[in-house]
Amino acid sequence: MDRQVEVRWPLCTSETHPNPCCVILDSIGEGVLTIDLHRRIVSIFNKAAERITGFTASEALGRHCFDVLRSSICQGNCPLDTVLSRGKPVQDVPCTLIDRKGREIRVTVTLAPILDALGQPVGAVETIRDISAVHTLREALSGRFRMGEMVSKSPRMQEIFDILPDIAESDSTVLIEGPTGSGKEVMAAAIHELSPRRKGPFVKVNCAAIPDTLLESELFGYLRGAFTDAKRDKPGRFALAQGGTLFLDEVGDMSPAVQVKLLRVLEEKQFVPLGGTTPVKVDVRIIAATNRPLEELVSRKIFRDDLYYRLNIIKIELPPLRERKEDIPLLVEHFLSRLNSIKGKNISGVSERVMQILMNHSFPGNIRELENIIEHAYVLCRESTIQERHLPRELIEESRASRERSIATLDPMWEKEAMRIKEALEAAGGKKLVAARSLGVSRITLWRRMRRLGLQ
Repeated sequence: MDRQVEVRWPLCTSETHPNPCCVILDSIGEGVLTIDLHRRIVSIFNKAAERITGFTASEALGRHCFDVLRSSICQGNCPLDTVLSRGKPVQDVPCTLIDRKGREIRVTVTLAPILDALGQPVGAVETIRDISAVHTLREALSGRFRMGEMVSKSPRMQEIFDILPDIAESDSTVLIEGPTGSGKEVMAAAIHELSPRRKGPFVKVNCAAIPDTLLESELFGYLRGAFTDAKRDKPGRFALAQGGTLFLDEVGDMSPAVQVKLLRVLEEKQFVPLGGTTPVKVDVRIIAATNRPLEELVSRKIFRDDLYYRLNIIKIELPPLRERKEDIPLLVEHFLSRLNSIKGKNISGVSERVMQILMNHSFPGNIRELENIIEHAYVLCRESTIQERHLPRELIEESRASRERSIATLDPMWEKEAMRIKEALEAAGGKKLVAARSLGVSRITLWRRMRRLGLQ
């Protein structure tokens, strides 16, 4: 169906088969139909197309394709536009059809242009593949490793998933600890969505991003006249989160003064806005997060111990991605699926080489770094699979250097070369230019060899 061919098919319905081609099309499992320049279904509408859409061929022929298919992409990003305007085929575009009974059917569509004798598009052949069974199976499998927007099959994360519904139901204060980019905000959102407060607001505050002088007014709000330029009342984040959840990210960066006021809110369930005298009662669940262990900050007298014990009713410790690398394939699929739905492309996965590079990377930026890498590659990829050349340059260079070091450690010749370079550097007092001259090579050549051998 991908070849550009000149086609002149006579009328073909399910009742009559004047053309042997129609008999063949009725025997395949994919829906096939032909569409003219006016987007009307003409000539071909096979048995599989009838089964998928619920319309008979006699009902579909002559009608506009969007009236029969009722696809999620008919109103925007329709691949038929590309086929009819540019005369280029489009393959395996995922979408959802609404059949005659109103049921949603997950499919992929492939379109190829029908050209006239001059090579101009006069219509298109569309192939529809029903993937609803595959989609259902995939959702069932992924559901075992999914909690809200979090995906993981690592034992440590599965333990957290098991207790998360109980934590969410409890309404107790939660402290989430984990390195930057490990998914603390996603975890907090999942707790909120699973909790009885799910219909209330989920309000986020990054305590590290707001200066100390402003954080107090951001949290508790202020009244008109509280300070210069305060010309109207402004509700704080606590007031905005009333009846819901307040997520305090990087709570370890709070100043001692704000820590005292937060402690008072946790103890008394009320606060006083800046410039006010009357306490305001508040019904808010607190979820705090930090990338620095609060217990260590308490021992260093940076964080109040009484506030720590108030926050540390339930603690969740998120492991870094390097300790749960079995999640990388799941996360890659998750990010690609989300990007496909947003961007309208259809990238099915990454190559074996790309997955090998990702599995060998240490991910100092954790899940956020992986997400950024996949989005970078997604933007550059014009194929159905992400290849090594689509990855960020620094990741490619790191992978190649690592591979060269591995080769070097296995080769006795390179072991001798490494020893020569070390001896030359020691004799030169660490000066690379002097060492390079003693080895009879340029400074750049020495630098390259050192990099290859992992001596930098």
